[in-house]
Amino acid sequence: MTALADNVLPLRTRETGTSVAVVIVTFNSAGALPPLLDSLVDGLQGVDRFEIIVVDNDSKDGSAEIAETHPLRPTVIRTGRNAGYAAAINIAARRADIGAHLLILNPDLRLFPGAVGPLVEQLATSTVGVVVPINYKEDGSIDPTLRREPSIITAWADAILGGNLAARLGLGEIVGELRHYDRRQCVQWATGSALLVAARARKVVGTWDETFFLYSEEVDYQRRIRQAGFDIVYEPRSKVMHAGGGSGGGPRLFALLTANRIRYYARHHGALRTSVFKFGVILGHAVRSWRGATHRAALMSAVSPLRSAAAFVESTRG
Repeated sequence: MTALADNVLPLRTRETGTSVAVVIVTFNSAGALPPLLDSLVDGLQGVDRFEIIVVDNDSKDGSAEIAETHPLRPTVIRTGRNAGYAAAINIAARRADIGAHLLILNPDLRLFPGAVGPLVEQLATSTVGVVVPINYKEDGSIDPTLRREPSIITAWADAILGGNLAARLGLGEIVGELRHYDRRQCVQWATGSALLVAARARKVVGTWDETFFLYSEEVDYQRRIRQAGFDIVYEPRSKVMHAGGGSGGGPRLFALLTANRIRYYARHHGALRTSVFKFGVILGHAVRSWRGATHRAALMSAVSPLRSAAAFVESTRG
């Protein structure tokens, strides 16, 4: 399967008797969460049965209370700690019906009316393991959420050209050519803002890898989806709006993202290839370190990714 198949996948008929478990992980998400919850009923039009599970990673801003008092009355699970994104998904998956598809949503999303139906339709094909929608930004432009598998080429293209230019030229990890967003197709992976995971894929692939804590867990999970023989399908008839900022931001989080990119690549490649990949990441942030603290933090993280990732996780549990 190629990263972006040229063939357009056929339209699927709606699967009957469908059960969908909506999973939302919150961490100080009080500002973003209400509009998402408000959008769910219209977004789930046509879905036969659904449940909503909110897993709260010890928010201090009342996120759990907002979920508990919302008219939809979702199931709210309080972890009592910042368990991480992958761990929270696993907690929700254990609570959900074993035969349900999992619709994993960032708290800063809004569903368009009928958004979930086209995703579910694609799961009528037994080879489909994950379906992802088109994401729009608040200004109405497309949020480029499709990705290529991390490689030495993508790392060095991003480093030398910059992420935006590399994406537009089709060389970077981000799929930036807008022509890829107007048709249904198989992809290698997509960002974890909105993913519908088929029940059959859940049973085969198992749990999300909690060692990533945050970032790269969706890359790892979708790689395992593909390795299990399932397709990941992009379905542009399904529309969501991604406000952004639901996972926070700043130098520390960008440093963790950088560290986990390298850790993920190292799991699947030898020492030599990993060194070349890592040096490309280091170079990219080194030449941009003058731009501010974010690139400087990412640079330090790239030099020592294992230590950086461990330090971040420890800081959240102190």
